[in-house]
Amino acid sequence: MKKVLKAKYRRILLKLSGEALGGDNGIGICPEAVHEMARQIAEVREMSVQVVVVAGGGNIYRGASGGERGIERATGDYMGMLATVINSLALQDALEKLGVETRVQSAIAMSQVAEPFIRRRAVRHLEKGRVVIFGGGTGNPYFSTDTAAALRANEIGAEVILKATKVDGIYDSDPAKNPDAKRYTHISYLEALQKRLKVMDSTAFSLCMDNKMPIIVFDFFKAHNLRGVVLGEPVGTLVTG
Repeated sequence: MKKVLKAKYRRILLKLSGEALGGDNGIGICPEAVHEMARQIAEVREMSVQVVVVAGGGNIYRGASGGERGIERATGDYMGMLATVINSLALQDALEKLGVETRVQSAIAMSQVAEPFIRRRAVRHLEKGRVVIFGGGTGNPYFSTDTAAALRANEIGAEVILKATKVDGIYDSDPAKNPDAKRYTHISYLEALQKRLKVMDSTAFSLCMDNKMPIIVFDFFKAHNLRGVVLGEPVGTLVTG
């Protein structure tokens, strides 16, 4: 008889960076990377976990860096938001190839390819077992997709934000540069702020802290790590009050 695994979380928000969809180079869309992400998401969906995804767009265009090339900041941010919708559609395609019913909702109206963001409709999709991918950031310039993730997690009643990275948690210094860097298993919001640990940008982090939204930073590129986090295994770094 197959053992049924009991998930610790019923509803999660998974924050993916755009660079993650670009594979090793972090540029463009890497089909292998996207399909591996989809497989991990499908794995937790089979455990009846409700999954919301917010994707970045840095693999295609990053608004903040566009200003350095002469593009007006607000225009560059809108371009970055459009990039997140492209990534959302790529992930939707990969998930549906695995038989996972998926809906993309965009904060910027584009009815031919995505639904508009409507909180009650998003929650209804989750209750029906669909994965919901939020594209278009918050729909406003000057806000990052980290802030979009923090905002949407609170709006749809997620229990935790899972921030997918290429490292296995939060360190007191850059582990790529310092072999003696210490990894935290658990850290408070205030400690992370005081030590200036780059968990999320300040707006997103403040939103999580004010609303007591826990964050888990983990390595998404290790097989079955997402399942481990959802099961409550000691994967990555937990940030709480």
